[in-house]
Amino acid sequence: MMIYGYARCSTNDSKQDIDRQIRDLKAMGATKVYHEYASGTNPDRPQLQSLKDNIKPGDTIIATELSRFTRSVHHLCHLIEWAADQRVTLKVGGFSADCTGGLNPMIEGMILMMGIFSQMERKLTVQRVKSGVANAKAKGIPLGRPKTKKENLPQTFLDHYPTYQAGQINKAEYARLCGIPRTTLYRYLLVASPNDS
Repeated sequence: MMIYGYARCSTNDSKQDIDRQIRDLKAMGATKVYHEYASGTNPDRPQLQSLKDNIKPGDTIIATELSRFTRSVHHLCHLIEWAADQRVTLKVGGFSADCTGGLNPMIEGMILMMGIFSQMERKLTVQRVKSGVANAKAKGIPLGRPKTKKENLPQTFLDHYPTYQAGQINKAEYARLCGIPRTTLYRYLLVASPNDS
């Protein structure tokens, strides 16, 4: 019997979070972990499908949270039915839904309740973000990353700038000395002197 893990994040910006999920899943006993970056409301996910294609009766699938599997109650219903048809166990955190003997109505009800709260949490988050953006616009607060100005350049960038201008260090070394990504360095150079970018 195999224990498979499934980890998911919505965007690549959460890479560190997906690494944490993978570590947690291995600690929970997963011998193979499928992971991907995709929306929890999208049922057509390549890695989730690959996991489902490789599953056998008696196997276990684990996730750190139900929202990693899905944020849609509709999709969750299909997932529960699929688990029962395949005779597998679904584990979410500390909750285990043993579907190896078919679908238990009590377990189904508990999973669906968890799914409803997960879906509601997502909708509330989206609603809060929209409300926050609308409120900021109404107050005239600029949205997005603030523009970098000469007077806001970090001191470490300014300290090494003369060395860079003298040609004693290249951009890669400059970025390393400042402890910043090269993309950030390019942005700072555009502000300091457009000709240096």
